[in-house]
Formats: sequence, C-alpha cells, structure tokens
Amino acid sequence: MTTPRFYCPQIQHATTEFELPPAAAHHANRVLRLRVNDEVRLFDGIGNEFLGNIRTISDSRVALQVLQVNTISREPLLCITLAQALCSNEKIDWVMQKATELGAVEVQPLQTKRSMKKLTGERAEKRVQHWVGVAIAACEQCGRNTLPNIHPPLEFSAWCSTLANIPDKKFILLPEAVTTLSQQPKPQGPVILLIGPEGGFSAEETQLAQQVGFTPIRLGARILRTETAAMAGMAALQTLWGDFI
Repeated sequence: MTTPRFYCPQIQHATTEFELPPAAAHHANRVLRLRVNDEVRLFDGIGNEFLGNIRTISDSRVALQVLQVNTISREPLLCITLAQALCSNEKIDWVMQKATELGAVEVQPLQTKRSMKKLTGERAEKRVQHWVGVAIAACEQCGRNTLPNIHPPLEFSAWCSTLANIPDKKFILLPEAVTTLSQQPKPQGPVILLIGPEGGFSAEETQLAQQVGFTPIRLGARILRTETAAMAGMAALQTLWGDFI
C-alpha cells in the first residue's frame, strides 16, 4: 500500500509531534481507516516532505510523531505557466488537476471573447479557492511537494498587457499554425503555454497574442478540445524539453 500523503502547511513549524488538521484527520480516520503505528507523509506546499507515524487516533483527532524531514523536489526541469481560457466547470477542474500532475508551476485562467464562463468578484474568489483544492488533491496523489500558483481569472487583453517585457518563451496553440514545437529552439528559461476556449480565440485575440510575443504552433492536423489541447501541449513540452524522457 502506498503511504498516504496529506497537505499540511502547518507542518513546517512542527518539531517532533504534530496533529493533523480536522479535514485531514477525518480523511485519515474515516476514509483511509488508518491505525496507530501507520506511517503517513505530509507536505507543506513549498517543497518539504515529512514522514510521520500515527501515535494516537480518535474520531476527530490524529496525532503523529515526526520521524523525518526531507526537502525533496519533484518539480520539472522546465518551468511552465499554463494560460487557460475559461471553459465549463467540469473541464476547467480537469485542466487544473492534470496541469498540476504534469508539473505546471503557474496556472492563469483567462476571460476571452468566447469563454463560456464569466467570473468576477466573489464568484471568482470562490472558484480560485476551489481550484486550489483541486491542485492540493492532485499534489497529494502525484507526489509533488510544491503547489502550483493558481491566479485569479484575468481579462485576456489586460493579461496580455503585462507580458510585453517578460522574456519567457511564449507559445499559443492554434489549429491554423504551420509550425510545431519540435521545430522551435530549446527555451532558455520559463515557458508560457496559451490555450484558447471552446470555439477558439477571436481574430483580434490571436493578433494581440502575437503582438506580445506568442509563437503560433500546432499539435497535429486535428482540432483538439480545449482541455485536450492543454494537456497535449504540456506533455509535448515536457517530452521535448522537460523531464519526461
């Protein structure tokens, strides 16, 4: 059985003993049915991992002895920011989960002309909190000890205005593009991957993206769904220049 993992940012302040927060304690006790002397791994979201041994357990409390503290990096060699146009709740949740598993360092949701969802104010704040929860669960599953930075949604043109002087290599996936990633030189720093909404970017958005330095690329001769394009693009980047091979 794989040692269970829990996200516990408070663990960084622990010495030899630590008590799981209520949600993690409930999951350990009621869902995983862990028992005294079972081992668990905790991570703080900023790169540290802790091995603990359960000393006492009750309905609402799980107390651990901290056995080891390790700084274990499972971050990819290539620093990728995924800029994803907003889509349906189910699809954007899936993108957040898989982007975390594939090693995205940052995720920037974008309001575009053809986005199905418009998120502002309190609704946007709640969605970001939800996405962070999705990313935490993905980190618990995939072994990452560093959480990706999930930004609040931004309007597309406002976001583009922040990029003009950023040296990161920028790629935009477009079905009409004529070049592929394999034809591009290896990036010497971080990469931004821009994915459009269902229905694609408008002509004005495509033009604006290229004006701020995005290189159009294609992934084969087929038109991919927005959530498929995001994952295929990230996997291609990791295969060419990251840690996949």
